[in-house]
Amino acid sequence: MRITVVGAGAVGGYFGGRMLEAGLDVTFMVREKRAEQLRHKGLLIKSHHGDASIQNVKMAVHAEEIVACDVVIIAVKNYHLEQVIEQIRSLVNKGAKVLPLLNGVEHFELLQQALGKEAVMGGVSQVIATLDSDGRIIQIGPHDMMIGALQPSQEQLCLQLDKALTVANMRCLYKENITLEIWLKYAFIAAFSGVTTAARLEIHDVLATQPTQDVFRQVLTEMQMLANANEVQFPDNFVEFIFQRVRQLPKGSTSSMHQDLSKGLPLEVESLHGGALRLASRLSVEIPAIKTLYGIIKPYEQVSAVVS
Repeated sequence: MRITVVGAGAVGGYFGGRMLEAGLDVTFMVREKRAEQLRHKGLLIKSHHGDASIQNVKMAVHAEEIVACDVVIIAVKNYHLEQVIEQIRSLVNKGAKVLPLLNGVEHFELLQQALGKEAVMGGVSQVIATLDSDGRIIQIGPHDMMIGALQPSQEQLCLQLDKALTVANMRCLYKENITLEIWLKYAFIAAFSGVTTAARLEIHDVLATQPTQDVFRQVLTEMQMLANANEVQFPDNFVEFIFQRVRQLPKGSTSSMHQDLSKGLPLEVESLHGGALRLASRLSVEIPAIKTLYGIIKPYEQVSAVVS
């Protein structure tokens, strides 16, 4: 199976690196600056699941350089998506399917409108990773990727991809109800990223302060209400399950949005919290805690220098 990974940042670099490490046919589509870094230093992963140093990474700066591809994994921030769509359109026209690993839900509609419903599979990642100043991928916690068909025609390819990835040092899970998994991740990340970023605290410090913990709980509850209104039924114990899960995360765990804020990088607040507000407005659902987080974080969306 021929796989193209768009983006060699924390998420794309981690999963693509694990695939390369296992000998799979992977090409990274990256910007010239990242390509130059990978040429000189290789793809470096530091993780409690095992470190990796991969040299001679196959790369392309333009989609036209990729002769053939079965699956395009999109692992970029939401604010880069429109640019990526134009870059990969030629690959989709040649028969490739798209597996997005972005946060939120709005990107699925955008991709389907641009590339066609049959071309867009369901995908979501559960991984805590960041790039350090040298371009190394630092990863802690789970390293899971969930995939599933959004259209019946995609089921065979999803199962083939799931089988192919069993050899890689990561977890790939085929999910029959991938829409539920996408929403569960969205609900978690809206709370996790929102509260850690607004409070500028790692998650264990959030839980250690009761009023801040209460905000985290409220955002999870509001996201569950929003999912239910959108006809996605969460398990009854969803909120308590998330609390159990975050208590087990390694000390120092925080969201990529909080890390991006600390580095002065753009934030995905519009696609995550803004997206929730747009959907809530259409469905007549009140989500006051999410609205407050959006208002607190929004001024920093494009700020280039902030204090963590």
